[in-house]
Amino acid sequence: MSSFIADKSPYLVPFDGSFRIDDAPTKSQDDPGKKECKKKLAEEVERLEEFQRVLYAHDHYAVLCVFQAMDAAGKDSTIRAVFSGVNPAGFQVHSFKRPSSNEIDHDFLWRTSKALPQRGRIGVFNRSYYEEVLVVKVHPKILDGQRLPDDVSFEERFAGRYQSLREHEAHLARNGVVVLKFFLNVSKKEQAQRFLDRLEEPSKNWKFAAGDMRERQHWDVYMEAYEKALQETSRAEAPWYCIPADDKPYMRWQVAKILRQTFEKLDMDYPSTDPVEAADYDLYRKELKAEIGD
Repeated sequence: MSSFIADKSPYLVPFDGSFRIDDAPTKSQDDPGKKECKKKLAEEVERLEEFQRVLYAHDHYAVLCVFQAMDAAGKDSTIRAVFSGVNPAGFQVHSFKRPSSNEIDHDFLWRTSKALPQRGRIGVFNRSYYEEVLVVKVHPKILDGQRLPDDVSFEERFAGRYQSLREHEAHLARNGVVVLKFFLNVSKKEQAQRFLDRLEEPSKNWKFAAGDMRERQHWDVYMEAYEKALQETSRAEAPWYCIPADDKPYMRWQVAKILRQTFEKLDMDYPSTDPVEAADYDLYRKELKAEIGD
């Protein structure tokens, strides 16, 4: 199975289960500053635009970018900034919230599988199937509403889900889907500041919900759930990147940089011209020039 890892990134989560969230920075020591980060992001966005055109024409790979984070970490704005230059015709974003009754009647991968990108396209999951080992693990009573067989323990349930995630992503990789997963690692203090900004700025009030404050009370349990999920599912065929998220310009640049480095490893090119068709090109040129009077 091919691997397309942006191995130059210091934020790649190791594949041996050694990841520790307490050791993962929420702010980089190498941040060159807001102005420089914006400049570097613009350069990466330009490159991504070029790669997307080749991806679409080559039509052998699809790219899936999964974004997971605590509230106010910057998922929406990062997606908006990183993919600002791509052609919407070859790009799609899906946000996954609480499952519907119909979705609950299927296995937990069903609703996201329907939204996977086609070959030649870039797909983004703003939250994803990983909610089933994050929010569900933090709030296990959610399992009661999923009407699952009750012949396994809590620990076995989630061990099975991690296995399903690994196998699902390995299957995608074998079939040409390049999976990149980004955990935007914001600190609890920075999240508090961003919530406060939303409360103090009337135009941002709509972004705030009382439930956000309730979820903060479970911060440590969420961090344990994220750590376990990244340990169990960061693999060569579907790597996780734990990106410092306290500084948004730096975070966006790093995400774009990793995506570009991944594209560089794909063996892609524009399709070659059929020699039989190319033999008639001179004739077509003459006909067209005669029509426009050239």
